[in-house]
Amino acid sequence: MNPMHFGKITTSFIAMCCLATVVDAAKDDDMALPDFTKGDTVPEGATHDWNLGATGARGWIHSKRLETSLARQIYITIVDKGAPAAAQLKVGDVILGVFGKPFSYDARVEFGKALTQAESKIGNGKLDLIVWRNGKQEDVTLKLPVLGDYSSTAPFDCEKSKRILMQGCEAIAKNMLNERYAKQGAIPRALNALALLAGGQPEHLPLVKKEAEWAANFSSDGMATWYYGYVITFLAEYQLATGDESVMPGLRRLALEAANGQSIVGTWSHGFANADGRASAYGMMNSPGIPLTISLILSRKAGVDDPRIDRAIELSLKLLRFYAGKGCVPYGDHAPWMQNHDSNGKNSMAAVLFNLAEEGETAEFFSRMSLACHGDERNTGHTGNFWNITWALPGIVQSGPHATGAWMAEFGGWYFDMARRPDGSFLHQGPPSMTGDRTKNWDCSGANLLAYAMPLKRLYITGKKPTSVPQLTAEEAKSIVMDGRGWSNNNRNAAYDELNKDELMTRLQNWSPIVRTRAAQAIARRKDSEYIPYIIELLEGPSLFARYGACSALAELKESAAPAVPLLRKTLKHDDLWLRCEAARALANIGNDAMVALPELLTMLAKGPSDEDPRAMEQRFLSFAIFDQMLKRGSLDGIDQALLREAITATLKNEDGRSRGTVSNMYGKLSYEEIKPLLPVVYDAVKTPAPSGIMFAGQIRLAGLRVLSQHKIREGIPLCVEILELDKWGKKDRLKGCIAAIKNYGAAAKPLLPQLKQIEQDLLKHREAKSLMEYTRKLREIIAYLETTDEKIELRSIK
Repeated sequence: MNPMHFGKITTSFIAMCCLATVVDAAKDDDMALPDFTKGDTVPEGATHDWNLGATGARGWIHSKRLETSLARQIYITIVDKGAPAAAQLKVGDVILGVFGKPFSYDARVEFGKALTQAESKIGNGKLDLIVWRNGKQEDVTLKLPVLGDYSSTAPFDCEKSKRILMQGCEAIAKNMLNERYAKQGAIPRALNALALLAGGQPEHLPLVKKEAEWAANFSSDGMATWYYGYVITFLAEYQLATGDESVMPGLRRLALEAANGQSIVGTWSHGFANADGRASAYGMMNSPGIPLTISLILSRKAGVDDPRIDRAIELSLKLLRFYAGKGCVPYGDHAPWMQNHDSNGKNSMAAVLFNLAEEGETAEFFSRMSLACHGDERNTGHTGNFWNITWALPGIVQSGPHATGAWMAEFGGWYFDMARRPDGSFLHQGPPSMTGDRTKNWDCSGANLLAYAMPLKRLYITGKKPTSVPQLTAEEAKSIVMDGRGWSNNNRNAAYDELNKDELMTRLQNWSPIVRTRAAQAIARRKDSEYIPYIIELLEGPSLFARYGACSALAELKESAAPAVPLLRKTLKHDDLWLRCEAARALANIGNDAMVALPELLTMLAKGPSDEDPRAMEQRFLSFAIFDQMLKRGSLDGIDQALLREAITATLKNEDGRSRGTVSNMYGKLSYEEIKPLLPVVYDAVKTPAPSGIMFAGQIRLAGLRVLSQHKIREGIPLCVEILELDKWGKKDRLKGCIAAIKNYGAAAKPLLPQLKQIEQDLLKHREAKSLMEYTRKLREIIAYLETTDEKIELRSIK
């Protein structure tokens, strides 16, 4: 299944977003599984070793596709002087197992769990290892400090969690006294200060105050959106906790810079918005956007009273609340991400955000999704897993102590224990391959200690504001944890393929859209038509979850789901927006047998925004279903042209560039007489770029320019140079499209000569001049032609 639901464009975007991670995984895939007991060495190019908890050692562990499930050995790479491992382990030793048993399923996970066991009262600090050294196997015992057991509600009512928090805060405080500490990155620095503030030790307050002075004077020209959310959050929490008014000018400045830097549709990118109000770089990014919104809410609580702050918060909430109940908050302004229960921690961030915004039902969904995300799901992430780990507990805690305890027992306990060093500080463990991990050298002490500070509830991000999310029982929490099992990068399908029909049908009705999707995909892989009557029965039932699941399964079954077409058409009239979208997706995937639904789909598409759907999200999904699938496949014969024009016109006014781009599939199917009534809106879609979906906004602009130039529309000539924007992302595609359009206009483009000559000079001076040389050459050819031609071209007008 396409995780973005609709269209090849969204699929390619996901491939691009995951490129860094996928490349890293491929490097690991190329590495054969070594056996160090037979003289193998760590593969050349292997860059990532793991901290091995409070032992003070580090070790290399084989990984493949971002997981270590194949590893059965740990090669020791570093042993710190004076650490518990110093007297027992040496570089080059190989750990083969723990507590008298060889590793049997994942050396990293098993070692992490062994650390937790050793630190417990029953473990009494003894970590028994099976070690290969100098060609023979021997038993080694390390002595670790006894911290106790994680409670069933950890970090709540948990002595071990208290000890870890106190020890970790002392480590942060000591590190802050180091003269090199100021070189620390803004995000880990802000998180470290937040952890000290959350810990609440009076002796740490002078250090926190000093950090607040740094934060109040902070500024950044590059990647500002990433830094500001964390710096502002710290400043606001500091003021709320201490009442120190001296930071208010800095807090107000930062908060207003962030609010004013928001795009006109409520998004942020790598940097603040351009002068025209559109997102910079290649568009919206929720990973910095959600923390920024959290920081603005906290700024307002701290006393920054300004309507620009209020507007920025509401725009962002309006955008993000759409994803509640549908899937993960995606990378940017896209369809819900459906592969995992969290994506770079954005669901966990959203749980915190919507609890602060007093939208309990929305916060509840995102908190449950956070709880279901663990293991290999939580251990992955675009350019690393820092955000996935940092925000996990803040999101999960909204669902209560039983939720945090269940997650810690499943994943968090051993993961944090493995990341914690002997002095109580934490290192970023990262995904199994660290090449491309932008956070690999970060101090994660503050980020991880915020999880342990939850019971103190001293900060708003650690529970000072009572949650409005219903608290889970132990049984409910365990059930949601179970929902997150059954997926890994190495083997995404096996667990669901082993389920019987009744089990799959039950999961198709699950609360989790990720579980429903996995069940739907498993059903489709069986290619068994016997499922279809049961799925149709679900589609007619009272449960909205079941109806969502039924639509997902029918979409996966494609042509064989044709018997469901009548009921899917009926479902298009349902009150629930997402169910209508899912029904439309199923119809689009079914193909020819579903074309009977096209008139009603076009009618729905033509409606555009509404009070229920102010950003016209339903229109976006319908545009992919109709223009990128149903109508892309064949001719437009027999289709109501007036209705088609209404649908195209409405879509070209959608604020999303990707949605507009689907219409480009129609341009080549329409004659001049058929497209003539559409020319004004085609022109507008070229002239004014979409305010959202920036990365894809160029597609419809270039397609429209091609139409205008092919039909020799006079008004399109100036656009051939207006839309070039040589300093923005995607310039090569624009150069190619604009040069082609100028060729179509031929001699009629002569008025552009002065501008074309200036563009030639700009290309020669461009920072990417070498890679743009091909376009410079083609531009020179056009200039030479226009300077010599006497050809007469008859132009048309859109007027």
